Amino acid sequence: MTHLVYKKPVATLFFLFVSILATAQSTLAFADSIRKHYRIPELAYAVVSSKEVLEINTIGVKQINTALKAEPNDLFRIGSNTKAITGFIAAQLVKKNKLSWNTKFFDLYPELKSGSDSAYYHLTLLNLLSFRTKLLRYTYTNTEPKKEQFTGNEEEQRLQFTKWFLQQKPVLNNDSINFSNLGYVAAGLMLEKVSGKTYKQLVNDLGVELGISFSFGNPNSINLSQPWGHNKDLIPEAPSDNYKLNWLLPAGNITMNLADYTKFIQLQLQGLKGESKLLSKEEFNFLHYGLTKFAVGWFWLKDENGKTFSYNIGNPGTFLSKVYVFKNSDRAFILFSNAQTEDADLGLNVLFDELYRKYGD
Repeated sequence: MTHLVYKKPVATLFFLFVSILATAQSTLAFADSIRKHYRIPELAYAVVSSKEVLEINTIGVKQINTALKAEPNDLFRIGSNTKAITGFIAAQLVKKNKLSWNTKFFDLYPELKSGSDSAYYHLTLLNLLSFRTKLLRYTYTNTEPKKEQFTGNEEEQRLQFTKWFLQQKPVLNNDSINFSNLGYVAAGLMLEKVSGKTYKQLVNDLGVELGISFSFGNPNSINLSQPWGHNKDLIPEAPSDNYKLNWLLPAGNITMNLADYTKFIQLQLQGLKGESKLLSKEEFNFLHYGLTKFAVGWFWLKDENGKTFSYNIGNPGTFLSKVYVFKNSDRAFILFSNAQTEDADLGLNVLFDELYRKYGD
């Protein structure tokens, strides 16, 4: 779940060739040519406005070198795109006065203060959700702590994990933003405390409210007929219960199909226009753009034409997901891959360029 900044890929002869032919091809044919060239087993993409799905497709195979054909309801891990969902749930609880953006973590968990580094005493919900912390940079590749250090169910282990990382020394840098997943873990505990529900229950409650089905963990652990993820070497990942990603649940372990994810993204477009009853226009804009560079679950930038867009990228090890939300043009672009390779990253960028050419301003 490290951060990848969107960069336009270096032009290749292949890219130039398919770009010339793109107008004579359907987007689906173009996308499949991208999938094959960049060795992506399964590729899914969608373009939406606040009111309609302009295009949506899922193509390829669920596992490399098999005949397991892709299906519309296939599940994909969305990695760090989970953060926007966690931030949205937080905003709902703030709106209900269950807590505020300025509620301090240790006001809710005073029992964890003893032994924690004093650098973290001031941390608020907003600090934790906006990367304004000095917490250890941690992802699924870190070797410490060991699995056997914690006991109990997922929620109990996550609490012990939080106690552990609050005891670690703060990072030493002068940047206001520190890209650590751990802030979302601590924020998730805060949401659990004030709601009296587990994080998974909160996510599933949101699903009921939106008519969306959320899942967690590896798709093929849920069902072997679901997509298999593929690592940087394009090796498929067998069904497994990744305990580190369970610890990082509120930061990046949600799984869902493309159709359901488009509903969540359409909600963002609706909310940014003031057309949602769940949060106000101002509240949606705060989540996307309320702080510099990264607000609550969303990075944001201005493109070369001065157009503002919010985005995030999920890369939990064997899947890759990218979403770009252009509020002023009422468009969003979603791209999923069941491989987290350099080629897949390039391929999704090429496809995004073509989709933006076709549907963007």
